[in-house]
Amino acid sequence: MVASKSIAVIGAGASGLTAIKQCVENGLSVTCFEKTDYFGGLWRYHEDDVDDVASVTKTTIINTSKELSAFSDFPPPDDFPNFMHNRLMLKYFELYAEKFNLNDYIKYNHEVVSICLANDHEQTGRWLVKYKDDQGDQKEDIFDGVMVCTGHHATTYEPKFPGQEKFKGKIIHSHSFKNAEKYLDQKVVVIGVGNSGLDIATELGRIASQVYLSTRRGTWVVNRTFIKGLPYDFCVNSRVINIIAAFAGRPLNYMMETLAEFYFDHEAYGLKPAHRFNGQHPAVQDELANSIMSGRIKVRKNIKTFTENGVIFEGSDEEVECDTVIMATGYKIGFPFIDPSIVDIVDNRVELFKNVFNPRLNHPHTLAFIGLIQPLGAIFPISEMQSRWFAGLMTGQCKLPSKDKMLSTIKSDNDARDSLFYQSLRNTIEVHWIPYMDEIASFIGVKPNLTKLAFTDPSLWYNCLFKPCASYQYRLNGPNSWTGARQAIIDLDKRLYAPLSLTQSSDKNIFSEKNKNEMFYK
Repeated sequence: MVASKSIAVIGAGASGLTAIKQCVENGLSVTCFEKTDYFGGLWRYHEDDVDDVASVTKTTIINTSKELSAFSDFPPPDDFPNFMHNRLMLKYFELYAEKFNLNDYIKYNHEVVSICLANDHEQTGRWLVKYKDDQGDQKEDIFDGVMVCTGHHATTYEPKFPGQEKFKGKIIHSHSFKNAEKYLDQKVVVIGVGNSGLDIATELGRIASQVYLSTRRGTWVVNRTFIKGLPYDFCVNSRVINIIAAFAGRPLNYMMETLAEFYFDHEAYGLKPAHRFNGQHPAVQDELANSIMSGRIKVRKNIKTFTENGVIFEGSDEEVECDTVIMATGYKIGFPFIDPSIVDIVDNRVELFKNVFNPRLNHPHTLAFIGLIQPLGAIFPISEMQSRWFAGLMTGQCKLPSKDKMLSTIKSDNDARDSLFYQSLRNTIEVHWIPYMDEIASFIGVKPNLTKLAFTDPSLWYNCLFKPCASYQYRLNGPNSWTGARQAIIDLDKRLYAPLSLTQSSDKNIFSEKNKNEMFYK
């Protein structure tokens, strides 16, 4: 009997959990190293401000709906709200870990110090993992494969502004912002209009004496809820919309920008960006317009210079006094435990095939970076798909293309990314959700065959094409398919309305398809 290959999973956040699950599902031997004493990563809120251990803020609510954020064989409970508070996101991960016994494979308080080539790496592709165990002792083990699941929200990016050293107030990164209580009656400047910056600004707007929101180039802003109160991603993340976008990108941009302008006039509010709607994923914020209109938030341009007691914004010579400046300026991609010769990062750009594998290695399939991606959609199903791909490669179910093919693909992907998205540190790992998922799915044989479904199962075909593209579609066929996938797709609308009105959810159907009941948790 051939021994199963050994896999090291680094990090037990959302990506690490699904990495464990996919490896176990494919008969691989897994050890997950988690430096803290808990799993859940970013989604387990904690008060401690630790440099390389990120967490959401106390009030964070996910920006993608529960059905489109779900793992492909584990729908969230019906009574969970469509946009889950971080406590419920963590509960979902706890249910996932319990269902598949993932906790059995995690070594807590084990910090990986370095990952380097094993002595026989050129022949075997194996890796030497050095770590500190829960007693602080230095240890090392050899693994056939490594999955790096630490994400890209640990190393902060903090730009320097003229005169910053003079400022007598406090400057922090959004990484260190936990809750708004300590900023009661303060004057606060928030730099950055990504999701974190807008969430922090609106939260502070309720209790601070004044909030100034500083932006260099603006952003498109949408609500979590969209047409008829449906989740935003329910309306835009479908295969039919993706087809339209591929052939009519400009009209679709115009349509989405027009819809965003119904929410508020971005130019009048000081937030209209130079890039088109699909040039970057939009910010999702429900309270921003009211906060600006009521004066709780004042939108300003980029900071020209700091003073002792505040800042001066571009386009003005007036000093604006403030107590605290919060930099919601994003993160730098980095892996301090991996030698730069193994993975090279330049200007936040990582040269990886499909954001996962380094083709310059002799055995590229043995080292995977999971969740190192910024999708126009939910990240958890992508981490799962990447993990399924890795597991398939390690078990020989599929193969990577040649080195030359992967390198040329990286170049073409980078060129396409640079033409689609405006160039910034934040967009170096940006992808469109459906095209990316479909491509990886095709590598491992789990992409749904819509042409076949049109003839063999017209109802399912209709649901796959016109309903939101949930990850359940990638469990319909191929390796590790799931018998509940079809019903999970059919019942998307039922579960959408279930937490709103349990007595009516079985009758409500936004897509004019008859619902069928199935128990997912037995």
